[in-house]
Amino acid sequence: MIAPVHHVIGLTSIVRERILPIAGNILVRQGQKVNATDVIAEAKRPYEHVLLDVARLLRISPASAEKLIRCKVGERLAAGTEIAKGKGLLASPIKVPRDGTVAAVGGGQVLLEVGVAKVEVKAGVPGTVIEVLPGRGAVIQTAGSLVQGVWGNDKIEVGVLVNLMSAPDDILTEAKMDVSLRGSILLGGMVNDKDVLRAAAELPARGLIIPSLAAALLPLAREMKYPIVVTDGIGAFPMNSAAYRLLSTNAKREIVINAEAYDRYTGAKPEVIIPLPISSEPPPAPDAQTLAAGLQVRLLRPPAMGALGFIEKILPGLTTLPSGLSAPAAEVKLENDEMIIAPLVNLEVVG
Repeated sequence: MIAPVHHVIGLTSIVRERILPIAGNILVRQGQKVNATDVIAEAKRPYEHVLLDVARLLRISPASAEKLIRCKVGERLAAGTEIAKGKGLLASPIKVPRDGTVAAVGGGQVLLEVGVAKVEVKAGVPGTVIEVLPGRGAVIQTAGSLVQGVWGNDKIEVGVLVNLMSAPDDILTEAKMDVSLRGSILLGGMVNDKDVLRAAAELPARGLIIPSLAAALLPLAREMKYPIVVTDGIGAFPMNSAAYRLLSTNAKREIVINAEAYDRYTGAKPEVIIPLPISSEPPPAPDAQTLAAGLQVRLLRPPAMGALGFIEKILPGLTTLPSGLSAPAAEVKLENDEMIIAPLVNLEVVG
């Protein structure tokens, strides 16, 4: 069985495709060096839509309103422009309330696109542009350590990592933060208090890497202006030992925290990248791998959710589980030497 790979790796080649949601302008060229926070592509899209229901306003049928509408799709209209007028001396004209572009006309209605919002895509990784995708974005390559998470608030920053953890199951409190941490990316423990997020904002911190976050704090975390990466889960979970070792041993290095929102369809995950000087390009880490004995894996479901272990063997055929269901399974030896039987679908490779 092929399982997804959750990357926690000391040195790898990192290749990321960064694209716009709509067509736009590309601001980089192939071979160009970029920083993680550089804007590599931008586009403009309507800020909002305004629907003018001509038929309802004139109290006539949609078919009759169609004959009175005097604008076309794609036409740019200034505020106050008359687009339709009923018959009769006392009939009121229908005017455009704001500057906009006609997006659609039909059914006795006119849809306007008004205002403009700029959409920007940042590099997300410091590296070299290896391919330009015309009108959409670019592919960027770098090398370094990589730690992927499970949740992010969709922000990017660069800064020096400061370790506030002494063990994977630490709890981050407001008392651990002081002015000396200003401008740093904080490696902290589990967060279950809203005051911790606010204290980090007041410093201000450049980012926060934590093992878990209380579910009730998700709305507040999304509002924070600094990036937040959760490595292990929503609730109360210690940091997995692989991520804790890699991050804590790289304290005082400049790192990139890309809290990109998880997308199950594209495979995008929030991640922490530690750029490293290299003499030759290391091989890229696979995004999927066939489960086999000896692989390090992470448990995705209770009762050992988030725990790391090694596959001892893949069990033949189907195994009857405590729930009564039968499924392909494996014997997994956890880091505490406990041996468990886990369904293959509940495992992801760590590496």
